[in-house]
Amino acid sequence: MEILVTNDDGIFAPGLWRLVKELRTIARVIVATPDREQSGSGTAVTLRQPLRVQKVRPLVPEVESYSVEGTPADSVILALGKLVSSKIDLVVSGINSGANLGDDVLISGTVGAALQGYLRGVPTLAVSIGNIDSDYLDNAARLATILAKKISETTLTGNIFLNVNLPSLPLAEIKGIQVTRLAGQTHLDTVDEGHDGRKAYYWLVREKLDRDAPLETDINAVEQGHISITPLHTELLRRSSSLPLESLCEKAFRELKP
Repeated sequence: MEILVTNDDGIFAPGLWRLVKELRTIARVIVATPDREQSGSGTAVTLRQPLRVQKVRPLVPEVESYSVEGTPADSVILALGKLVSSKIDLVVSGINSGANLGDDVLISGTVGAALQGYLRGVPTLAVSIGNIDSDYLDNAARLATILAKKISETTLTGNIFLNVNLPSLPLAEIKGIQVTRLAGQTHLDTVDEGHDGRKAYYWLVREKLDRDAPLETDINAVEQGHISITPLHTELLRRSSSLPLESLCEKAFRELKP
């Protein structure tokens, strides 16, 4: 099995390498990420300037690794289209520093990178955790590895594009895994105005909505201490899904939490 790992937090993000280290136990891993932090870049693709790529020394030995002077989506497009000669069996984007829930998936660089794998027919996971806390990164890395194994065993088939969000909790406090749908909103974008002494400037601010999320949504699941798995292709592209996710979630949680 060969797995392409990407993110939107840059080539030296701790979540990236914790994920790579765990996935290396089951597969050959190749890394292609932006050369710097690119949160909020969504599905942006660079079309009007050249893209430069540098092969970098990996933080996990024997992992072919590239940093891209571009967006998360650029990184996956370049990797699948030019940098990697072998067949990629799975794209995993993450582990993101912060959750990607509700409408935020539309601006998420983590999800935007994963989308490029999915559009090219490659099974894809986007993995995020509420906070990049070293105590809890292992939970996300282990779950991603369990899901990757299930995909390689063809437990999951079809158009696989899963958005996985874990609460920032010790494993003992996580209640389970729920299959969810996207909540309608997660943040309200507002504008602050200031002045630097020469001219006015504006600053976009994300304010968390003070309202309860509906049941069966990703936000509600994470707020209640569950892991959320949302099949995004059913939400974004309106394709039907026959993924046996409920059964898989039960099995995955048993493996994650012995």
